[in-house]
Formats: sequence, structure tokens, C-alpha cells
Amino acid sequence: MLKKFLSRFRSRPSPEATDSPPKQQPEQRAAPSDVKPQRERQRGPRPPAAPQPTASAPPTAAAQDRPPRRRRRRKPAGPGTESTSAAPARREAVTGQQPRDIPFGSVHVSAPVAKALGDMNYEAPTPIQELVVAPMLEGLDLVGQAQTGTGKTAGFGIPLAEVVDGAELYVQAIALVPTRELARQVADEVTRIVKYRGIRVAAVYGGAPMGRQIADLDAGAQIVVGTPGRVIDLLDRGVLKIERVRTVILDEADQMLDIGFLPDIRRILRSTPRSRQTALFTATVPTQIRRLIYSYLNEPQWFRVGEESTPVESIRQMYCEVARRDKLDALLEVLRNEDGEQTLLFRRTQEDVDWLVRMLKRKGIAVDAIHGGLRQSERNAVMQAFRDGRVKLLVSTSLTSRGIDVPAVGHVINYDIPEQVEEYVHRIGRTARMGRPGTAITFVSEWDIEFFDAIRDHVGADKLAEIDLTLYSSQQAAGAG
Repeated sequence: MLKKFLSRFRSRPSPEATDSPPKQQPEQRAAPSDVKPQRERQRGPRPPAAPQPTASAPPTAAAQDRPPRRRRRRKPAGPGTESTSAAPARREAVTGQQPRDIPFGSVHVSAPVAKALGDMNYEAPTPIQELVVAPMLEGLDLVGQAQTGTGKTAGFGIPLAEVVDGAELYVQAIALVPTRELARQVADEVTRIVKYRGIRVAAVYGGAPMGRQIADLDAGAQIVVGTPGRVIDLLDRGVLKIERVRTVILDEADQMLDIGFLPDIRRILRSTPRSRQTALFTATVPTQIRRLIYSYLNEPQWFRVGEESTPVESIRQMYCEVARRDKLDALLEVLRNEDGEQTLLFRRTQEDVDWLVRMLKRKGIAVDAIHGGLRQSERNAVMQAFRDGRVKLLVSTSLTSRGIDVPAVGHVINYDIPEQVEEYVHRIGRTARMGRPGTAITFVSEWDIEFFDAIRDHVGADKLAEIDLTLYSSQQAAGAG
């Protein structure tokens, strides 16, 4: 009986002799495209602290000559590492592209995008745009480190306009931002860039009716710009589908982590395909940002414009020493000398904002307020009036400042001194946008010396000019008389 069984076994054809392929082992199966499995990462050394290349030393084109890279293993790459090109399959999967043969500075774009940039009066790319547009068009993961006002939005908006297919009605790219104001601002700018490419952009954020946002998604939006909380909400409702997303943008990543969005960001990234392209933009690179880069970006190229947490050179930084009780009078004096420039003024709390607005209105000054305590419709109306120039003076808290990007802002006033150097740099970065000149004035009261010393040590004493208020010089003259 045993001999008969062995004889039958030996008589069976080998797998090579059959027409059907051998059965695949479970561990060899490819992961489904719509489900992102838990990755087994082999950790290497963490990225070094000093990202390169800078704007003065752009990356070479050597990376384009290297063979395609495998994306199954995500290992970290230090700043300055030149990654290999994206797999050809990713670029081939994008249809409807047009030749990019029109120069935009050192960048080449297609005719529809060039026309849109012309409508926006963009004559040449900013340094961060020159660095990041080409790698993004190649499908590479990257980290862009630059201060606000350097043109980061167009830096990723231009590549999205080129690679997103307007004929395919599903979400192909998603950009996460920290605040609802910034979501509207980024969505508006990207909409202008993709104007002639037939691409739909949807802005999704909390504090606004969800029906319109769902309608935009149902209409076939290809690019979604949103806050992590609202994105999670729409994912849970089954309205937003991101399993076919090809590009994820993390904008103002350091601020998103400060607000506490890290768990939401992780969940959103895990819901996208492993083959996605991820671009992270940030002003600073604290430890949490490095961990995020290490975990979710694939051999990213690093680009940095300017020094970390350093104001742009076109900002004239000034300060005046003023007693707390005299701040309102000092502000009135400063405003009289501004020649009608649009001015953004910062206070620490919502209550402080409302009080100052009431006091200024009593003095006959046209002013408006924006902070998290206002309804979204009110905030939208205020921001639109400020962008249109109908409001010349806007008082804001620091949190809402992330959504304020108005190129015409000529002055920033720190009525309350920021308690952190990072916040100071961010606040004054609301002026001198896109290379324009601007002035930042900080009030230093008797309780602010410690914070002011930290700011002066960071930016340099030679960068800060003192203002002599006539408020005190007239008092001194009266005392002498």
C-alpha cells in the first residue's frame, strides 16, 4: 500500500511542468492598493540636524540619473541626501499632462500653468519654489524648511497643477493645514494656479457647514485642502475617499503638531497608499517633526531657505519702551505715522483683542478683530475685507495669524510681546511677504524685559532699532518747564 502511494506521488507533474503558476506564499503577497498595512521599518541613523542644500546651493541633477527606488522600505535620510527618482510607474499613472516647456525662472511649466501664474503676477519663482518644484514633479518625498511669506504654497501648488489629472474625478492630492483660515487661503491660491487645468479644489475645515464641503467632494474634487480634524470627520462619514491619493502635503507642520494634530495626521497618512508622495513644509524642525519625517517620508530630500527661525531681511524691526498703562497712547502715535499702510496688530487673548478694538473705535479709528471666538462666517467676512483693503487695521490673536497671508500688509505691531522667539518670528513674518518691504514694531513694557532680551539675543541687537515716542519727550519737556 505504501509503495502504491509513493508511486502515485512521484507520478504527479512538478509545478514547472504545469501551465498554472506556483501558489504564492502568504508573506509574498502584495498589499492591496486600498488598504495600507502596518509597515515593518528597519530604522537607521536619525537625520542630522543641519538640512542641506540651501537656496544658495541648489541640489544637483545627479539624482535624476539613478535607477528607480523601491518604496516598500521607508528608511530615513539625512538633510542634503539626494534621493533617487520616483518610480516611472507613478509618473506614467498621471494622464492628461501637457509639455512643460515654458520657463518660469529656472523652473519649466506647462502653458496653462504659465498663464495662471501670469494672471497672479508671478514673474519669477521664489528661492523655496526654485528648490522644491522640480523634485515634486519627479515624485520625490521632500522636506521644505522656510519661514512664512516665502512662497511655500505655490511651491507645492505648481507641481499639483501639473500632475493632477482633471479628467479623473477622485481625490488625487490632499494638503493638511493647521487652521481654517489657512485652509481657505491655501485652497484659494491653489485654485488660481490650477485655473486652466480643469482641476477642482475643495476646502474642508471645521466651524463651517459640512453640506457645501460634502457637495464639493461629491462633485469630484481632485485636490482637498483641509484641517486634520475635519478631514478625519469626513473620513469617518465615508464621504472623503483618500485610498487613491498620490500626493500628501503637510503645510505648517510644526504648527499642526503644536495644536495637537499629530494623532490625526498619523491616521490620515496611514489611510493613504504606501506609494504616495509626501511633502512636508515647516518653519522649524523640532523633535516631533523629525520623528514624523522618519516614520512617514521615504528618503526625503531636504531644502532650507534662510536660517531656522530667522526673520527675512526685508523686515525693518523696531521697538519702543512703553509703560503698560501708556500702550494705547503709544499705539495712537504709531498709527498716526503709518501713512495708511495696512497694519496687523497682535494681542495675547481674545478678550484683549475685543477690548482694544472697542477703545480704538471710540477714538474714531476704523478697525476690526479676528480670533477663534468669532463665528466662521464672521471670520471669513473680516478676512475678505482685510484682503480687499477695505479694512486697514486688523487686531488678531497669534493662533488665527496662521491664516493671514495678505501681501499688502506693511506693518506688524506686537502690542503684547510674544513670549517665545518662534512666535515673534512668525508674527513679524506676516509683513514683507514675497519680497516686499515691511516694518515690525514691538511694545516693550516693564514686565516684558525677559522676553525682549531673548528676542534681541536671537535676532541680534543690531537688527532692532529703538523708537523714541513723543509721548514721553513731551512729558519730559513739560517737567523741565
